Amino acid sequence: MTEKTKIKFHVMAVICILIFCFALTPITFQNDTYYTIAIGKHIAETKTVDMQDPFSWHENLPYTYPHWAYDLGTYFIYQLGENIGIGGFCSVYILTVALTMILGLVIYYTNNKLCKNPLISFFMTLIIMYLLKDFIAARAQLVTFILFALTILFIEQFIKTKKKRYAVYLVIIPILIANLHCAVWPFYFVLYLPYIAEYLLIALNDAYIFNKLSIWWNKHKLNKLNKKGNIEEIGKCQEKIAKLQLEKENYIKKTEKRRKESYKIIVRKEPIAKWLIVIMIICAFTGLLTPIGTTPYTYLINTLQGNTTNSISEHQPLVLINHKTMLAVLTVYILLLVFTDVKASLSDFFMLGGLTLLAFMSRRQFSIFVIICGFIFAKMVTYLIEKYDEKGVKTLMEYMTSILGKALTVLVIILFSVLLYKPQAKDKFVNSASYPVDAATYILENIDTKNMKLFNEYNYGSYLLFRGIPVFIDSRADLYAPEFNKGNNEEGRDIFSDYINTSNISSYYESQFDKYDITHVIIGKKSKLNMFLSKDGNYKELYSDNYFVVYDRLSE
Repeated sequence: MTEKTKIKFHVMAVICILIFCFALTPITFQNDTYYTIAIGKHIAETKTVDMQDPFSWHENLPYTYPHWAYDLGTYFIYQLGENIGIGGFCSVYILTVALTMILGLVIYYTNNKLCKNPLISFFMTLIIMYLLKDFIAARAQLVTFILFALTILFIEQFIKTKKKRYAVYLVIIPILIANLHCAVWPFYFVLYLPYIAEYLLIALNDAYIFNKLSIWWNKHKLNKLNKKGNIEEIGKCQEKIAKLQLEKENYIKKTEKRRKESYKIIVRKEPIAKWLIVIMIICAFTGLLTPIGTTPYTYLINTLQGNTTNSISEHQPLVLINHKTMLAVLTVYILLLVFTDVKASLSDFFMLGGLTLLAFMSRRQFSIFVIICGFIFAKMVTYLIEKYDEKGVKTLMEYMTSILGKALTVLVIILFSVLLYKPQAKDKFVNSASYPVDAATYILENIDTKNMKLFNEYNYGSYLLFRGIPVFIDSRADLYAPEFNKGNNEEGRDIFSDYINTSNISSYYESQFDKYDITHVIIGKKSKLNMFLSKDGNYKELYSDNYFVVYDRLSE
């Protein structure tokens, strides 16, 4: 295959990936986007990360600002859209499209670097991006997807080329993550573990510790025998030392042969890999290079200790039978590993096993599983193709880079993209069925928000605070958990649990409302709580539309 053919294919692949990524990007924003913009605005106006929540009407709630840099950047983009007249939401949407496209290109580039097959890289990139479609949103996680993909690229390139610049890149990435999305900062180090485990196991195996100890002990014994002059024992000892040395040589030869003839596992003996341990230790201190203190070190621990993960779907364990995509992906991996002679490195097997476990522990980790294990799958498929049908791939690439081939390929991608984009073509940035757009306007125009204590639901609290309405709760779950909001000599307030118990009628709503001195309530019309409030004479309906209702809680 000529270099010219490869360049033509890369150009075509990039165009197709950009079109596909545009179609995958949702138009309607998720709830986190709204508080992201609001927090960015707050930081820009105050010019500080004050570690205090400015949006809830609960007093003195500490806030950790886990992705302050992303929030600030998103607000600047939002404000830019407002200033140039296209609208803030439109500019944030364009940013999300751009980040999705960057992610697609990074995945393609990384795949191509790792498996050296543009065709496989292209198809695997499309598959990975499609599997990620539910995780693409105007949230900080989109940036960390890019950074995690680059982490694998830089680790592999550092091992392969031994160039120091990749080590520098690996130190920069955790600094970015600590400021852009510190909740996943510890996960950065998980990506090192398969490579380090592979190096340590091989180093331990090649150290021949027991053999060396036996030789050392017999040499020590020989020195003592030489002093005593026991010729017979000296001879036996020398024979034993020679036998041990021969066993070592034979073991080395057998080990090398076994590695070359290995059926499944490719053992990479890379001395440079030991420097990954040094890099990881250096990176462990990068969590301090942020204005949010020790949050990168404590955020995940506090989250796992709390009860918010039990009520938020993306944090809950993955049930395989209910997750058809994961079931299909694992089935393909198992079929490939069991029924073919595909090979993979020991670190790849460690990575595949570890990320599978993490995906089962938390649904949100499925996204990282798809990206990283997608690279592994691409390498496996490339190995099989190069072994059995390398000529066929070259022939297909040459056809795809012909005028007719390029036209057909781009046309197919456009058709798939249209099918993906068509269901959301008429969507708006803000879904009025999910977010109380008109109800928020009513509250701002008719209620004194400074003296109001509003009870609202979790899923649209972020939109309310974006509109400037103080909230009871929003999708920053950590803010309302006792592990995060306790002050000096003060027990944390479990606002999150109080909300859950009230909204699902596990506790009497009046008791909770008395506890927090609630004055007004905004609730979804189809919610459990509204079934009771609509029949309670102590609640006066102030506003109602097809989806939301606002109540005034009357004094008794």
